Amino acid sequence: MPVTRRALIATATPALLFGQALSIRAARAAADPRMAVRAAGNPAAKVHVEEWFSLTCTHCAHFSAEVFPQIRTNLIDTGKVYYVFRDFPLDQIALAAAMVARTLPPERYEPFVLSLLASQDRWAFARDVNPQDALQKMAALAGMPADLFQKTLADDTLRQAIMEEQDRGQAEYKIEVTPTFRFNDKAQVGQEMSYEDFARQVASLT
Repeated sequence: MPVTRRALIATATPALLFGQALSIRAARAAADPRMAVRAAGNPAAKVHVEEWFSLTCTHCAHFSAEVFPQIRTNLIDTGKVYYVFRDFPLDQIALAAAMVARTLPPERYEPFVLSLLASQDRWAFARDVNPQDALQKMAALAGMPADLFQKTLADDTLRQAIMEEQDRGQAEYKIEVTPTFRFNDKAQVGQEMSYEDFARQVASLT
C-alpha cells in the first residue's frame, strides 16, 4: 500500500495544461525563486506529468531507483514528457529535506533529490543516526555551506510555502498518498507505477 498523507507535520495544448496550478506557482516563484517549478524535459512536450512525492516515502524511493531511470531515458530525454516534481512531505524530516533541495541551485535539485531517495535508508531511517545531521552532510556534498543549511531549516516562509503547496494538492486534486502521478490533468494515479503502466498512460495522451 502507498504511504498516506503526512501525519507528523504541525503548523488543451501543452501550454495550457495545468494552467491554474502553473499560474499559482509562477506568482510564488516571482516572490521566492525557491518555489519555482522544478522539472525535467521540454515544457513543450505533449505530455506533462506531475509526481507528488515525499523524500521519506519508501515507495517513492523504490520508484526513483527502479522506474524513473527508464522514464528519464525513454520519455523525458526524448522530448515526450515534461516531468514536474511536486513536494508532498509526509513528516518533518521530509519537509526539512524538501526545503534544502529547493534552496540549492535549480540544476542541483534533481540530482540531490535522487540522491536522497537512493540513500533514504541511511539518512532518514538508519538507527543511531540523527536525520538532520545526515541531511546536512549530504547538503554539504551538494555544495551547501553549513550556515546556509541552518538558515534554510529556520526559514518559516519557505516551510509555509511548501506546506501550502501540499495543502493545495490535497484540496484541489484529493492527493492523499505518495507517490501520486498526474498526467495532463486528465489522469491521476495514486500509487507506485511500473514503467510499462507509466508508458501506457503517456502513449494514451500522444
